[in-house]
Amino acid sequence: MSADPHCIFCKIVAGQIPAKKAYEDDELLVFHDIHPWAPVHVLVIPKAHIASHADVGPEQAPMLGRMLALAPQLMRELGVTNGFRTVINTGRDGGQEVQHLHMHVMGGPRPWAKG
Repeated sequence: MSADPHCIFCKIVAGQIPAKKAYEDDELLVFHDIHPWAPVHVLVIPKAHIASHADVGPEQAPMLGRMLALAPQLMRELGVTNGFRTVINTGRDGGQEVQHLHMHVMGGPRPWAKG
């Protein structure tokens, strides 16, 4: 599995930085956002370092599918019952702040502070 020693998300995967985990398996890690935009806001990341969605190739299609399929399960487990959003910011102009592929999954009563 590839990792970037300077990437904050790779450090979270490695256990070097603590995170409030919501789910983990061999390929994916899900943790609560430290600056949530909604009552429930988690980040779904691959454990392998992929800089952005723009860097994904056909070989990562199953992993991306798993990320999307996991979202409704997580929201149900976290008590979100009336809808949620999934967002993947890609690149500087797309609003990506951490250069590690990640999907925001946000839900809970509206209005949200942002988004």
